[in-house]
Amino acid sequence: MESKSLLTVPQFAGKYPAWSQAALRALILNADDRLNTRSERLAGNGLASAILRVGRKVLIDEQAFFAWIVEQQKRRRVA
Repeated sequence: MESKSLLTVPQFAGKYPAWSQAALRALILNADDRLNTRSERLAGNGLASAILRVGRKVLIDEQAFFAWIVEQQKRRRVA
């Protein structure tokens, strides 16, 4: 089994100061598709594959997070 580098939000923010805890929590909050107050579907930001939840603990897969960043940059270049 492949070992993943999983970090909590405070650990990730400490390791990568460019990402504040508040910014990470906002990305995590919007990672999954969700419904607004009028029951309209809102698309997530695509980060859900890099987020693991174990009970109340939220972990970030470091490699998947940065792969998502690269994908976001590719999409911006195309658009």
